[in-house]
Amino acid sequence: MKIKVLLIDDEEKLRSLTSKLLVYEDYDVFEAGNIASANQKVELHVPDVVLCDVKLPDGNGVDFCIKSKEKFPEIEFILLTAYGRIQDGVKAIKHGIFDYLVKGDDNDKLIPLIEKASQKALLQKELTKLKSKLSKQYNFDSILGDSEKIQEAKVLARKVSQSDTSILLTGATGTGKEVFAQAIHYEGKRSDKSFVAINCSAISGEILESELFGHKAGAFTGAVTDKKGLFEEANHGTLFLDEIGEMPLELQAKLLRVLESGTFIKVGDTKEKQVNVRIITATNRNLPEEVTAGNFREDLLYRLSVIQIHLPSLSDRRTDIPELVDHFVKIFSVKANTKVKKISPEFIREVQKLPFKGNIRELRNLVERAVILCDGDTLTAEQLAPSYQREINEPKSMTMASAEKAQIIRVLKHVNGNKTQAAKVLEIGLTTLYKKLHDFEIE
Repeated sequence: MKIKVLLIDDEEKLRSLTSKLLVYEDYDVFEAGNIASANQKVELHVPDVVLCDVKLPDGNGVDFCIKSKEKFPEIEFILLTAYGRIQDGVKAIKHGIFDYLVKGDDNDKLIPLIEKASQKALLQKELTKLKSKLSKQYNFDSILGDSEKIQEAKVLARKVSQSDTSILLTGATGTGKEVFAQAIHYEGKRSDKSFVAINCSAISGEILESELFGHKAGAFTGAVTDKKGLFEEANHGTLFLDEIGEMPLELQAKLLRVLESGTFIKVGDTKEKQVNVRIITATNRNLPEEVTAGNFREDLLYRLSVIQIHLPSLSDRRTDIPELVDHFVKIFSVKANTKVKKISPEFIREVQKLPFKGNIRELRNLVERAVILCDGDTLTAEQLAPSYQREINEPKSMTMASAEKAQIIRVLKHVNGNKTQAAKVLEIGLTTLYKKLHDFEIE
């Protein structure tokens, strides 16, 4: 596909000559003699690069380029001037204009400059596509489940995504806290900026400080060069601090300072740095209890939990399991290149009985294993790991009633649900069996 260039100049002969040169270089060229025409051409063709004269009959080219850049950030603008006014060039570049050329003096620089500008424009378009893809991948619609508790969490998270306030996500391990944090970021007003995440429990205190705030060369052994911290990387974007309850107390004080003043000091430095970062934190701990135990700062907890969103465990949203299983089957059947396309009701039934202490993460791993081990096109309970099958079949208590219930279920499975046959095997009357099925709530 050819690079599209819009040439804006009121000098028709010069414009025509430049246009022929660009066509010869295999660019797709459009022309405009004034700002009114240029606006129409930009809207119609959305060029990759715009070459614009500074002085035009109906306005100033610098102002036109600045306004157009705000509306079309993917387009790169190059100013052409016959006077070489430095203030015009400085003003333009401050507002994101790619560069400016002096007519007549810089003709040999024109083609190389357009080439550089077009490469940047194409890169910007790819970046925009990637951000669009990310915003579709990480949004609240991509969070599966219709159960009441997950819907409540989604409604609250979507409502606060447009603000800059601090959010604390709570819930057991594996409930999808990072997925929620990403959705809040990509549906918020900082979606075009960076989303940076770090697990505070995975890194020791000294290294975590350097990761968060950066360091100066020579700050400690091995610090050979200056390093930017995650706060700088996330500037104007979002920083997600997972497992915030694991952060050492001395680091909690530094984090509180950033939240209160928007400033921090790199390790080994003396100068303050200013940042504008939205903070989202997550924990599976009870932070008020950690405050009482002296492991977490109470003032920091107040700052982090302006909005608190609790994510339910999978055991509290079992009605969502069929949808989640179907989603994971589609992912892993493609990834593992298997024929699995269907899920038996028995598989879903058995999976819904599991406690899922590892929540969605555990369910994902269970489905991945089942898909890999499945020889046919349908997932059945046979693909469940032996440990899960034992967990399903073993009685959850040691009472006589639970043992009796487990025995009835085993026999019914053995005779494929034939109740008359099951009564014979159990050596009880059919009426007695029906009563026990009712009492034990066995379907």
